[in-house]
Amino acid sequence: MKVLGYAAQNPAAPLAPFTFDRREPRPDDVVIDILYCGVCHSDLHQARDDWGFSRYPIVPGHEIVGRVVAIGDNVTKFKPGELAAIGCMVDSCRVCHPCQQGLEQYCEEGNIQTYNGIDRHDGSLTLGGYSQTIVASEDFVLHLPENIDLKGAAPLLCAGITTWSPLRRWNINENSKVAVIGLGGLGHMALKLANALGAEVTLFTRSAGKEADARRLGAHHVVLSTDDAQMKEVQNQFDLIIDTVPYAHDINAYVPTLTLDGTLVFVGLLGNIADFYTVPLILGRRSVAGSCIGGIAETQEMLDFCAQHGITADVEVITIDTINEAFERMLKSDVKYRFVIDMASLTL
Repeated sequence: MKVLGYAAQNPAAPLAPFTFDRREPRPDDVVIDILYCGVCHSDLHQARDDWGFSRYPIVPGHEIVGRVVAIGDNVTKFKPGELAAIGCMVDSCRVCHPCQQGLEQYCEEGNIQTYNGIDRHDGSLTLGGYSQTIVASEDFVLHLPENIDLKGAAPLLCAGITTWSPLRRWNINENSKVAVIGLGGLGHMALKLANALGAEVTLFTRSAGKEADARRLGAHHVVLSTDDAQMKEVQNQFDLIIDTVPYAHDINAYVPTLTLDGTLVFVGLLGNIADFYTVPLILGRRSVAGSCIGGIAETQEMLDFCAQHGITADVEVITIDTINEAFERMLKSDVKYRFVIDMASLTL
């Protein structure tokens, strides 16, 4: 089927209208008309080949919400007319140890990304949610509760699950103390979700002007990470620190704020840490870890939890023709806290 989207044709090209073919539905496929699609930092990175593995043309978008318009003959989980969502992946091997545990994001053969991936069945390039329609296996499609705000729900499919997964993995509850480094798309979701799980929540920030917004989003405390006295006051406190910063930065000041057996988990940085000092790690039996999105079951759990607690992302809705300007604004952190494209604006 012919579909209109927006694509980058090479690393230097702006996103522009692009017509392409979606596959005909396989027996287990769901066809979704896309209503909203969130704009993630990784969309920009991949469109510009910042990570060095982009395949062109790239149609970005992996924070997708819409309505089912057709299903394959073997589909049992969805019916036409239902709300549905797709996140960062559309397939995996389904048989390796992580897949068997519902951790498809860690598939040993590599999960198939919603865009810039290679389809396991026909070898075609996957193309994402900056488009009118998407086709995917029902096993990688999420149910979206009818009572949730669709615009604010779109970023839950990446920013939401990326921060939810470590909160669940490290068993955060009303007895926990959680800190978040960075207040952007990921950070603002981490504050909301940790607060809703009952934790005592702290934001680490380099900017004193973010305190009011941090408290509105769910932080009980705000610590200026450039203030040595404030950092010393919170030593040995946190069970979990979620580091959402997407660029290389020094974490040495944060590790001593972990409690015994506490963990600092990276969810934003794909890269190297330089000059890491291990003494506080060893002497406090602390850990540094990483976490990547979440499995399908965990993502559904997160969506249901958000619907139950009235949680969505803070978004600015844009039209698709302004996506290149949105990318530039995103580079300047000029958005609170996630752009979402109204896909009704995608017309010939």
